Amino acid sequence: MDMLKIGICGACGKMGKRIASLALRDPGIEITSALEGAGHPGRGKDLGDVLGAVRMGVEVTDDARKACEAIDCLIDFTLPGPTLEHLAVCAEKKIPVVIGTTGIDRDGELKIKEASSVIPVVFSPNMAVGVNLLFKIIREAAMVLGPDFSVKVDETHHVHKKDSPSGTAKMIARIVKEASGSEPEVEAFREGEVVGNHGVMFDGEFEKLEIRHDAKSRDVFASGALRAAKFLSGKGPGLYSMGDVLGIK
Repeated sequence: MDMLKIGICGACGKMGKRIASLALRDPGIEITSALEGAGHPGRGKDLGDVLGAVRMGVEVTDDARKACEAIDCLIDFTLPGPTLEHLAVCAEKKIPVVIGTTGIDRDGELKIKEASSVIPVVFSPNMAVGVNLLFKIIREAAMVLGPDFSVKVDETHHVHKKDSPSGTAKMIARIVKEASGSEPEVEAFREGEVVGNHGVMFDGEFEKLEIRHDAKSRDVFASGALRAAKFLSGKGPGLYSMGDVLGIK
């Protein structure tokens, strides 16, 4: 298999740096571009300097077109506006995209779906393997327990997170409603530097079932994103989920 060349959006941010750090340890991946917003202090620096590693010869740029010149896949965990701008460039240049950005509205989701008609896209509110297994477990639980059980979803993230509730909590609520018809109560908390904790409680007259997932570090999302980028290699246009990446249905 040829070396997979990736570009990282938000390369100087917390998630971008974790994606880059894990990619450097993967012999099958080469980072060939790094993208940041206009005016970012990291712009113009070598990505290796940003990471505190050896110089890589990859300059951090704010030019999306330049960042997409020599890559096989773009990974984006930035903000809804920039993500959709980057997506448009990738659709034009026929470059696969992995999107982990949360807070994208319905209109943005429609733009992602439209782009997926010409390029392969993995779009997921959560790239963690365990969370995507959680989605499957919750769907089965909701189908079996049905509308006789009330459902509460709780999520806790760091105080810097922009969207609330999280995209993962919204996905869980959607799964429960589709599987059982119940409308879950969703509670969102913002505390310290919590990476991401999610819980679902099914409460019935005679029993209660609780299912949880707690992320220990951002690396769980970064590793999932790299796995998704590898999955897209050789794929045709389409909108793929992490369930597709992991073979979870």
